[in-house]
Amino acid sequence: MKNMLLSFLLLAVVLAAGCATPARYTAEEIQKYPPAVQEHIKSKEVSLGMTMTQVRYAWGGPDSIRVMEPEDGKERTQWTYKKMFFSKTRLIFTDGKLTEIVSGEPGVAQ
Repeated sequence: MKNMLLSFLLLAVVLAAGCATPARYTAEEIQKYPPAVQEHIKSKEVSLGMTMTQVRYAWGGPDSIRVMEPEDGKERTQWTYKKMFFSKTRLIFTDGKLTEIVSGEPGVAQ
């Protein structure tokens, strides 16, 4: 019974850690970006103006993606990242650029 509980806890930790892993990238893939964007990616941070690819490099793929109604003729997409089942951060992209960060998580810039 003790081994089964230990195995379950280990599996839960591995799964939780896997959800937060950013996309892998090479130095060559991000070298064309401005230095500030490169630093955000390396620090696993996102900021307004980043592209979807840049955000994916920094945070990895989202837990869910929703195509939103266009606004002023511009395409809008929402990416949602969940953390430990109780907090989530929504990133809104307009025409492929991050334009809004909505988060209930402390320490995430909005």
